[in-house]
Amino acid sequence: MGQITRERSFLIRFDEMEPQIIFLYLSLLILSINFFFTNLKPRLARLLQPSLETRATAAFLSRKEVAEFLDSPKDEEDEDTDSDDDLTFEFDPYMMSKAESVNKALEEAIPVGEPVKIHEAMRYAILAAGKRVRPILCLASCELVGGKENAAMPAACAVEMIHTMSLIKDDLPCMDNDDLRRGKPTTHKVYGEGVAILSGGALLSLAFEHMTTAEISPERMVWAVRELARSIGTKGLVAGQAMDISSEGVDLSEAGLEHLEFIHVHKTAVLLETAAVLGAIIGGGSDEQIERVRKFARCIGLLFQVVDDILDETKSSEELGKTAGKDQLLGKLTYPKLMGLEKSKEFVKRLTRDARQHLHGFSSEKVAPLVCLTTFIANRNK
Repeated sequence: MGQITRERSFLIRFDEMEPQIIFLYLSLLILSINFFFTNLKPRLARLLQPSLETRATAAFLSRKEVAEFLDSPKDEEDEDTDSDDDLTFEFDPYMMSKAESVNKALEEAIPVGEPVKIHEAMRYAILAAGKRVRPILCLASCELVGGKENAAMPAACAVEMIHTMSLIKDDLPCMDNDDLRRGKPTTHKVYGEGVAILSGGALLSLAFEHMTTAEISPERMVWAVRELARSIGTKGLVAGQAMDISSEGVDLSEAGLEHLEFIHVHKTAVLLETAAVLGAIIGGGSDEQIERVRKFARCIGLLFQVVDDILDETKSSEELGKTAGKDQLLGKLTYPKLMGLEKSKEFVKRLTRDARQHLHGFSSEKVAPLVCLTTFIANRNK
């Protein structure tokens, strides 16, 4: 009886409230709901987002059809991976223009200064004639979601700095012990191991410093920095490199495609994936757009490595600009070694098709550079 009386009392007080007060309460409720969905929900989603390692694991676990693929007859649908979308877009001029912009930005970002030897080594390694696939992927992804090239350029340069650092490290005698990179003697061959190691560390540090010059919101900058940092640590590049080293000389009976894909999703694909994701974050993409870009880039990251494995087995050092046959010499796990050369080539076509499917729904005009970049990676010859 007492509870009913209290409820009636509340209802009476509510009925007696001024309309202005009721409107104020409703406005506060609406603003609170709006604040949650525009600010707190995206942050919580990113905090609860699976780690890079979890997402990478999901990438190959979702490919349970790989066993069937290996046993399947040749798929005629894979024969032609080119699309009419490619034909109306002038990709070569686009690549040249973007590469020139990236090269100019990199040269400005690393002027010669004290200590001179370190800066010279940094410039020697990064200004060599690279394809600039990662920074161009970053710029194209930014433009895909409506951003501008100049907004993403610091991130594009940061990704290339980290990629170059990883090449310096990979070439060291304690790692792959290579003498040739991008058609030139490796950095440690020219400057010595000590300077090479220090220049790699300097590039890694400068990458984060330089990326923070991008003019974006603090929230998106923190998001971008977290993505980049996570991609190169023990859940990214380091994990892939460590697994790669421990897998040298492993018997084929002890390794499978899942093992190989773990190495390459972390060692190679992760930085391509991160380049694209950074571009989409900086370009103002929605969470849905960024995840679609992520899935696309993961496909082309793996595609890049499969092609790299094929080229290492089929091209000469002069054609590649780096030491050919190195993987076989070191006993590394490769796709041709596990799948065979012909199946590896079919896998290239499968990944190319998968990558393109993740781009469906974007503007055909804005998506053209990424579609063509996929074809370029699949068909590259060095």
